[in-house]
Amino acid sequence: MTSYANFYRQSIDQRDNFWATQARLVEWQTPPEQVCDYSNPPFARWFVGGTTNLCHNAVDRHLAERGEQAALIAISTETDTERSYSFRELHAEVQRMAASLLALGVKKGDRVLVYMPMVAEAAFAMLACARIGALHTVVFGGFASGSLASRIDDAEPVVVVSADAGSRGGKAVAYKPLLDEAIRLAQHKPKAVLLVDRGLVPMELEAGRDHLWSALRTQHLDAQVPCEWLPSTHPSYTLYTSGTTGKPKGVQRDTGGYAVALAASMKHIFDARPGQTFFATSDIGWVVGHSYIIYGPLIAGMATIMYEGLPTRPDAGVWWSIVEKYKVTHMFSAPTAVRVLKKQDPSWLTKYDVSTLKALWLAGEPLDEPTAQWISDALQVPIIDNYWQTETGWPILTLTNGIEQQATRFGSPGKAVYGYNVKLIDEVTGQELTEPNQKGVVAIEGPLPPGCMQTVWGDDERFVSTYWSTIPGRQIYSTFDWGIRDADGYYFILGRTDDVINVAGHRLGTREIEESISSHPNIAEVAVVGVADSLKGQVAMAFAVPRDATGLENDAARLKLEGEVMKRVDGQLGAVARPARVFFVTALPKTRSGKLLRRALQAVAERRDPGDLTTMEDPAALQQVRALVGE
Repeated sequence: MTSYANFYRQSIDQRDNFWATQARLVEWQTPPEQVCDYSNPPFARWFVGGTTNLCHNAVDRHLAERGEQAALIAISTETDTERSYSFRELHAEVQRMAASLLALGVKKGDRVLVYMPMVAEAAFAMLACARIGALHTVVFGGFASGSLASRIDDAEPVVVVSADAGSRGGKAVAYKPLLDEAIRLAQHKPKAVLLVDRGLVPMELEAGRDHLWSALRTQHLDAQVPCEWLPSTHPSYTLYTSGTTGKPKGVQRDTGGYAVALAASMKHIFDARPGQTFFATSDIGWVVGHSYIIYGPLIAGMATIMYEGLPTRPDAGVWWSIVEKYKVTHMFSAPTAVRVLKKQDPSWLTKYDVSTLKALWLAGEPLDEPTAQWISDALQVPIIDNYWQTETGWPILTLTNGIEQQATRFGSPGKAVYGYNVKLIDEVTGQELTEPNQKGVVAIEGPLPPGCMQTVWGDDERFVSTYWSTIPGRQIYSTFDWGIRDADGYYFILGRTDDVINVAGHRLGTREIEESISSHPNIAEVAVVGVADSLKGQVAMAFAVPRDATGLENDAARLKLEGEVMKRVDGQLGAVARPARVFFVTALPKTRSGKLLRRALQAVAERRDPGDLTTMEDPAALQQVRALVGE
């Protein structure tokens, strides 16, 4: 074992040598000629001149040594099904899917939108896209038609891969009607829709556009589709993330840099080995699902588990029964899921043998110390927090135990990860804060390491203005999170600097929710803030000014309007964006210059002191909010 401090310094001070070594962890058709081209900051091009393929590295290269080993284990407690695919079987299924996509007209560089539940076919679709050089755009199945339509218009997919339905809590959730409505709303019309029929709900097909996977798969049972060797800088996928403006940003990822970053993370962060089993409880609609359900574990030659279901059904021991049955070595989940389990009978945690687990990694939202301590005591395995973003694709802050065993500090995601030149910056002066325990914006000096976003899909200008231009006097990447660093280099994340909230690990732009609420005919003005919640970390809370408040002093009328507003958000954005409450007020608190006092709203909603309010125009507006929240 080398010292992590030396390993980290090498990654920053001898950047190209360091990453040239990591590049040997993946297979190249042609080796790179240049490690990093940073001639046009902030745009970094990694492993220039090299050609490779993500699907080759995740599947094909393992066939010779571990073709019969489990690769993908698809478990659904919703439909009571389990199916394990060996690397050889996965290879065959991915080629069938690739042949089907080619038959529907998909070419290298085209986009394929994947709107799927957590089923094996979703993994086949992602890997098939990587195989043929198409970009997949996975949209979380919890999003409604409006959100889906905006992503269809931005990505302009040739084909959409979807299913009749997902299932949650034993109830079928129909996908097809939502997809049909999204395509109707979208200006861009996909040429074809490929549908997995799970037999959960009846499905109407549109002639000429809709195709059943079962039929196409049968036509391509013996398909041989070679991997398309792609330039390292060729985009691999786009994944949408909420921002401070209404329009979601398409995070664009490359091919070679991402393969190297994931291969290195499996070795250095997760200390993973071929033949072990990785269980990430996320959804493929989020970045964790891309990096650590599909690509990372498979690149490392591990088995990966795809799970459809809740952590509490059929009972609160279901995850630990999976750990025991499949000898899971690495588990990755979210603090919200642990807080849900904390409310259940603790005996479920001791019913199963979890001795194969090396550690439980948690990410997606801040991990509070009591939750970390509780699950640590219950499982008797290391609990390792980690902090990163859709934009970075792999952890920025964590413990890199594959290099040197380091002690967990509950409440901290850990230290800066190799390759990330992390700084704390004073947001007013732009100066770096170097003393311990100073609060600043967590920022990263360019170039961003391999695997991070290349740009915003179709909008280089937005990439620069959003991420690299917010700190005075310098071009540096802002994470939009406040943080402090202690004397030993451990970071603590203190919350967002912008108007993005984190509900159970789902990033939601308050602006998107506000736009949806404002579309209700009786809403004149609205402000949405994130409010601390003991279970979900944060929930959205809305304060709305009605156009016509007649009768709203009546509880029933108020509840009716609140229900209508929530239904509208459900219909346009999905239940994931629904506010916990909508309060109706006569005015929103603003400064004399008309700026909305969001921080004051949030503070009052969390029953905190809102601080200096000398610039507020009408103190009665905040007093009204205080009275409503107090009730």
